Amino acid sequence: MSTKRTTPIGPVSGTDVPRFAGLSTFARLPELRDVERCDVAILGVPFDAGTSYRPGARFGPQAIRQASRHLRTNYHPDYDTEPFVQLQVADAGDLACNPFRIEEAIEQIEAGANELLDRVDGIVSLGGDHTIALPLLRAVNRKVGGPVALLHFDAHLDTWDTYFGAPYTHGTVFRRAGEEGLFLDDVSMHVGIRGPLYSRDDLKRDADLGFRIVHCDEFQAHGPDHVAKRIKERVGSSALYISIDIDVLDPAYAPGTGTPEIGGMTTREMVGVLRGLAGLDIVSADIVEVSPAYDHAEITSLAAATIAYEFCNLFACRKRR
Repeated sequence: MSTKRTTPIGPVSGTDVPRFAGLSTFARLPELRDVERCDVAILGVPFDAGTSYRPGARFGPQAIRQASRHLRTNYHPDYDTEPFVQLQVADAGDLACNPFRIEEAIEQIEAGANELLDRVDGIVSLGGDHTIALPLLRAVNRKVGGPVALLHFDAHLDTWDTYFGAPYTHGTVFRRAGEEGLFLDDVSMHVGIRGPLYSRDDLKRDADLGFRIVHCDEFQAHGPDHVAKRIKERVGSSALYISIDIDVLDPAYAPGTGTPEIGGMTTREMVGVLRGLAGLDIVSADIVEVSPAYDHAEITSLAAATIAYEFCNLFACRKRR
């Protein structure tokens, strides 16, 4: 008798087993090895050798998974979705990557993501520092057959050339991605940028890569709906990769990160924008730079876990189209 299931295996229900018990996977989802097929995989990338200030994001995936126990994941009224019924989502565990050699770690992350994307439609990656976005974008380009729209939420541009002569860091990731042609330069955006820069030319060099910027002040002036509309108009029908550095949130909402900047987005603004993106062609996403050693009461980890769950709902909306 066949034991194959035709319907998705969902997470352990919080009404059957208390949410503080049970599996230690993201949102207590099944492990990838335990499902016959998978639409979206949750992938931990515990790498932080590319940080320029406070290290510790290597412990981010574990902290995000722990905080995700708190989530109620059955039904999301803002999207009118049941993401783990509409999709088979599973936890693919963590990638093993060299913590001492950045270039080698990048190759390992790319190879691991390529292998995973041969089995699944999309990945939600839990970082790790922002360096991991480069190999993930390479793998997504291979999956979809070309460059994608890049939607980058961050306090910082991450398009500097080098740090202390190092070309691969969390602050240079999108310059390398631009040089490699990994994103579409006419539809990509930064959201949440704020604070001082290293040079007057930083914004010009960034614009030369094709990015358009939604500065954080725009949220105060116009609100999340306006920002979501701007994003949708620019991205259009392009395949979309979303990369979120948790420091796009104000330190009041995300203290547990390596390079905090005051004057940031609120968690309400963040989920408001994401919910306004329902219907876009999301192909993969990441949430990075959670450093739990600097966190308090899982504030940052819970924000990241909630964002990852919002990603799953965006995938469900895409599937429903």
